[in-house]
Amino acid sequence: MFTDANYPTLTVGIPTYNESSHIERVIRGFLATDYPNLIEVFIADGGSTDNTENIVKELSLEDSRVKFVHNHLKIQSAGLNIIIEKCKGEIFLRADAHSDYAHDYIEQSVETLIKTKALNAGGAQRFVAKNSFQAAVALASKSILGNGGARYRDPNYEGFVDTVYLGCFWRSTLLELSKTNTAYAELPVNEDFDLNLRLSKIVFNNIQVTNQDTDINPKSISRNPRAIYQSKKIKTWYYPRKTWNALLLQYFKYGRGRYLTSSKHPWISQIRGIIPFTVISLAVLMLVIDLSFPQLGLPIEILFLCGICLTFLDSFRLNWQFRKTFSAEIWRGDANAKPSFLILWFSCGVVLLTMPIAHCVGYAYQLIRHRFYRVEGW
Repeated sequence: MFTDANYPTLTVGIPTYNESSHIERVIRGFLATDYPNLIEVFIADGGSTDNTENIVKELSLEDSRVKFVHNHLKIQSAGLNIIIEKCKGEIFLRADAHSDYAHDYIEQSVETLIKTKALNAGGAQRFVAKNSFQAAVALASKSILGNGGARYRDPNYEGFVDTVYLGCFWRSTLLELSKTNTAYAELPVNEDFDLNLRLSKIVFNNIQVTNQDTDINPKSISRNPRAIYQSKKIKTWYYPRKTWNALLLQYFKYGRGRYLTSSKHPWISQIRGIIPFTVISLAVLMLVIDLSFPQLGLPIEILFLCGICLTFLDSFRLNWQFRKTFSAEIWRGDANAKPSFLILWFSCGVVLLTMPIAHCVGYAYQLIRHRFYRVEGW
């Protein structure tokens, strides 16, 4: 499909911080694309203390398409906004230094964006691992306890969704959003989902509703259900956090970010973000009541024990289900260091407990800051 030099010019944007072990591989992978109009690979670095900056600048001497900018605010969203402002590509492709990309990632992203007339086109977030804890997170991501039923975690889903992993956009759309605010909300986390929610508010224009969509009245809807498209041909593989502490902090921040997004976009249901907070809060409330009024005889201890047992039962199910495909689908480490079934079962159970609890605590923390201390932002 991509043999005509008139295909839209494209910029790849990558925010970084201490990515010296990954960034060269990622940049070279994009530079080797068959897409004829990749004009820039922009790196926005948040003050790395390792060799990231030197690596990028050396690559820029080899290929002028590699460009480096400083991101003084350090967070990913700020770096992406800097790239969007400075880049020249008609299409903006967001990338991450912690991921691997299929050889045709750019081609499939652009093709999907053009064919579907979506405002953002992307793929599922596929998890891979190089150590045992990453493998446990990768397995947990395949459970509803670990993914909340999100379609962007399903590599086999094809169609319109509420969000995708990373994404491919028309730069003009992002610049239009920037007229009223920054394209990406300058938050440490959840900036992708926030952006996709705002893209979904862009009602169909005349071009989008001609021909195949003539049955849709643009004035009758308040949001665009066809703003975000997920294609199973767009393939990315993400390396999750390597340790329990890092995962705990990540999901605590996710909870904080989800509350801020929910408070900014009350028009749309935020079920995936609210359910962990609601369920765990009710469980804690019942525990407090049971401790305060033991005469009620509430079976709280039994319920907690059942919850833990069900979590580890689900972990066993996941490990059993993927026992034959684990090496090919998830494991990218040393073949001789592949974790045992028992280690994966226990670690995955811990991860499945950690994710919703950390998310709930982060959500509650941000809610208290907002409601009681009147702190609007992060």
